[in-house]
Amino acid sequence: MRTGRDRFSDSMEFSDKDLQKLVVPVVIEQVLAVLMGLADTVMVSSCGGAVVSGISLVDQISVLLVGLFSALAAGGSIVSAQYVGHGERKLVSKSASQLYLSMGFISSLFAVFAIVFNNQILNIIYRNLEPDVFSSASVYFFFIALSFPFLGLYNAGTALFRAFGNTKISMNISLIANILNIIGNAMLIYVFKMGAAGAAISTLFSRIISFVLILFYLFRSADLDFKITLIPDFSILKKILFIGIPTGIENSIFQVGKLIVSSFIAGLGTVVITANAITGTIANIQNIPANSIGIVLVTVVGQLIGASDEKGALKYTKKLIKMAYIYIAVIGIFIFIFADKICLLFSLDAATTDLVIIVLRYNCIATMLVHPLSFALANSIRAAGDVRYTMAVSISSMWIFRIGLAYFLGIYMGYGLLGIWAAMTIDWLVRAVFYVTRIATGKWLSHRNAIIDSN
Repeated sequence: MRTGRDRFSDSMEFSDKDLQKLVVPVVIEQVLAVLMGLADTVMVSSCGGAVVSGISLVDQISVLLVGLFSALAAGGSIVSAQYVGHGERKLVSKSASQLYLSMGFISSLFAVFAIVFNNQILNIIYRNLEPDVFSSASVYFFFIALSFPFLGLYNAGTALFRAFGNTKISMNISLIANILNIIGNAMLIYVFKMGAAGAAISTLFSRIISFVLILFYLFRSADLDFKITLIPDFSILKKILFIGIPTGIENSIFQVGKLIVSSFIAGLGTVVITANAITGTIANIQNIPANSIGIVLVTVVGQLIGASDEKGALKYTKKLIKMAYIYIAVIGIFIFIFADKICLLFSLDAATTDLVIIVLRYNCIATMLVHPLSFALANSIRAAGDVRYTMAVSISSMWIFRIGLAYFLGIYMGYGLLGIWAAMTIDWLVRAVFYVTRIATGKWLSHRNAIIDSN
């Protein structure tokens, strides 16, 4: 694997040890990210169901906004990875500067929008919320919106380091940020009794620290001549946006769909809202391997496509997907067996606990069957530049299955939260079928020269 001084050499082999060096730090980082959410949820759960519900509803909105500029980071990562594979050191540096320029502008714009229209956004998306739930959501949303620019620029920095195959830096920063976040939660929630505001302020502070640290490492990096620029280079931006815009549209529609489904859940009462939030938090732990390997696939496949090694891209895609299945099965079996014990971590009533256990165990089985093919595999297709295909599949499957079927099963047929989660996993299955077919036919490589050959 290209590491250190030889990143721009001609060697493009990834040994098992190389892949583990890429995957393990990302897995640890993803675990830490989930722990941050878990720590927030566990600590805030002591404040009551209204606070937990308010935070979970805002998280659905913030994921939508954050997903837009995360897509831009993904575009920069894929462009940079392909330049690394092609040996274009100067273009990697240019793409890094342009990514930061565009990310700073877009993430700041989203922050201002979310702050100014805080209550209006909540009222439009979630109608008829209970007053105490709305109050918690409003306060939490304000402080989280302040963190958007710091989170966006941090994501851009981590995307650049991953393009080189360096996943340890973001892992180390994530460790520091999570420790600070947990300490902040303990102080602001338990000592100062600040509830949702305490959880949000602690998250804001940890994201500011993450941004400062990633910027420090970028300026010290030996792999690129990083500079902050206010002058756009449209030839580079065009390539970043070639990946970023379709990915952003895909992420946005996906999150809009999740918000619509969340509105279904919001109408089912506080017990169901809380159960959905807790189930989602625990389920995220099982998704870590597939999510982590999906991130690594961008690096590996992007570099191999840049080096015009299509056979290698397919080889390592298969290898990493198999790895995701092994990891996800081990975690899934553990969660399935100990679901009732895990629920003891939260301050839940009996009705909520029973609902969490049922939905969580169903999700464990579905995740072990199809999740890696639904999400991790899509990143190989994106890394080859075939982003319009994943966008079309994602949007179509979302509206037909995740939204339409969720309403039919969960609301119309009366299966509630379990019916809604069943619709979600059927959406996964449909995506998996289309992505596997795309890989099998070789059509995912049809756009592989869009970035390199347009220099």
